[in-house]
Amino acid sequence: MTPAVLLFDVFGTLVDWRSGVIAALRAFGEAHDVRADWAAFADDWRAAYAPSMDRVRRGDIPWMNLDALHRASLAVLLERYAVGPLDDAQCTALSHAWHTLPAWPEVAGGLGRLRERFIVASLSNGNIALQVDLCRAADLRFDMLFSAESFGHYKPDPQTYLGACALLAVPAARTMLVAAHRDDLAAAKALGLQTAFIARPLEYGRPAAFDAALAEGFDYFADGLESLARQLGA
Repeated sequence: MTPAVLLFDVFGTLVDWRSGVIAALRAFGEAHDVRADWAAFADDWRAAYAPSMDRVRRGDIPWMNLDALHRASLAVLLERYAVGPLDDAQCTALSHAWHTLPAWPEVAGGLGRLRERFIVASLSNGNIALQVDLCRAADLRFDMLFSAESFGHYKPDPQTYLGACALLAVPAARTMLVAAHRDDLAAAKALGLQTAFIARPLEYGRPAAFDAALAEGFDYFADGLESLARQLGA
């Protein structure tokens, strides 16, 4: 069945979070004469992403959007890396490194092609304000932005995927999740969505040999959005 809607994961799938965050951290360090292993700092910041959301999902802490979670993780990392002390404005500016990330090279063109044929929307754990800044910085053009904060649930909670389908009035069977992460796709598939796995071997910096097993069980596999557009006839 041909999908009517394509929902896109954002971090890692559409934008190169690692290069962008490292660049922002290095610029901050140079501006404030602060030295640290910024690549390791960025990796540790990303490593805190899922555990921080899981604390919300379990009810260990009240609902917080991703900006707030990033800010809380940043406070821990600043102490770990002996950076600072920083004032509130500096911490806010630093946490907004996640707002200005570069898109992977083929994303703008591929997304444009797909948008000519399908409704395209984000489905990200990033909050709306964060996504708006990302879209402007990386030239991402969607018909709609969906966020975990739209539903009060982080992926992979079912409410995120099914909530987007409901608001677009399109059944799950005619909706496709496009993502670079198997757990995200598996959750969508279990709810009846179609799925497209996008290979991003450089997401964590070092080129990684692609493991074909990662894409097994999903409807489409592509090495980028241009490839996916061709496969979908866009």
